[in-house]
Amino acid sequence: MTGFARLKALDAPLNAVAAWDEAARGGPGPLAGLTFGIKANIAVEGLPWHAGIGSLAGRIAARDAAVVAALRHAGAAVIATLHMEEGALGAKTDNPHFGPVHNPHGIGYTPGGSSGGSGAAVAAGIVDAALGTDTMGSVRIPASHCGVYGFKPATARVSQDGLEPADLSLDAIGVLARDLAMLERAARVISDFGEGALQGSGVTLEAHGVEVDAEVAGVFAQACAALATPPAAARLAHLQSRIRWAGFISVSKAMAAHLEGVSVSSHLTKLLTYGPRRKAEDWAEDQAILAATAQEVRALVGAHGFLILPTVPNLPFPHTAPEPAGQADFTCLANIAGLPALSIPAGWSVDGLPIGVQIIAAAGAEAALFALAAQLDKTLGAYRPPHSGDA
Repeated sequence: MTGFARLKALDAPLNAVAAWDEAARGGPGPLAGLTFGIKANIAVEGLPWHAGIGSLAGRIAARDAAVVAALRHAGAAVIATLHMEEGALGAKTDNPHFGPVHNPHGIGYTPGGSSGGSGAAVAAGIVDAALGTDTMGSVRIPASHCGVYGFKPATARVSQDGLEPADLSLDAIGVLARDLAMLERAARVISDFGEGALQGSGVTLEAHGVEVDAEVAGVFAQACAALATPPAAARLAHLQSRIRWAGFISVSKAMAAHLEGVSVSSHLTKLLTYGPRRKAEDWAEDQAILAATAQEVRALVGAHGFLILPTVPNLPFPHTAPEPAGQADFTCLANIAGLPALSIPAGWSVDGLPIGVQIIAAAGAEAALFALAAQLDKTLGAYRPPHSGDA
């Protein structure tokens, strides 16, 4: 079995791929020889551009998004679009129109979301790398849950052209890959890279109010111990859950306006009522919390060089289980502050499920962020493909 037949066989138990382009060919350039999949809310000329929304299933992109055009110009072969959470609002990827995407490390388990197809396709080897979108953590959460690498650029340093948005104030198109060097090559193609240094030995958060799974906490402690110097500890003015809720309200309100008149599921319809129905005084408080948090996070990164956190506070969970409310409690901080963030595999649960750690740095220090992640990745050595036999 060769070519697309082999790739389709890999995808069959996962449901990661939304549509194939079997005529896709790469060319010369820094991404020559690599295949890419693209989340279905990013335009790929000639392929469905439905953003996980059933009523948009027949919409075909007339042209490539700017980031997709950049990949092709760099030599990549764009061979597929990938399934996602409906409208990109959620972190489970159990889509009511297109079905659930399964985690290659455990069929029946969530790959995370909303870029769940991107995480699953990369982890399973269906594509070499994939684009996803990250509004509150939707590149890094699937990267963590699928045991791969994920990068969210600074909001202002990647194009949003050709993106079906969730909330443009928070959205960033990012990349997932199976190794850090490949991730950096792709990230340099789609986003602006700075060569600034990381000034400091890092900081993490304490008293954050997030319920962190014991195995996640143990892996995170090992990651911190692997740094050259233990990170300092700080706290934000508001609990993570309150910050994440303020972010969700912003996304709900923005999406409700953007999707007005578009038929969506009853689940998404309910989620899109929270923002528009928010009382004026509560909305003002939400916006004040987001502004204050952005300033706090930027100040911490500026003073300490980087912020290190668990990527997700919980392990991947079965699709039959309720979605934990706090999955984006840590990841949302980079979006709110508009900063670049990178998730790497950091360890494994006793049941063989992946656990990630993320690093947030300053915009303009992307090269140094990748260099730090490479050092940590070399020490931890946590990446392994699905079903490698050593789980």
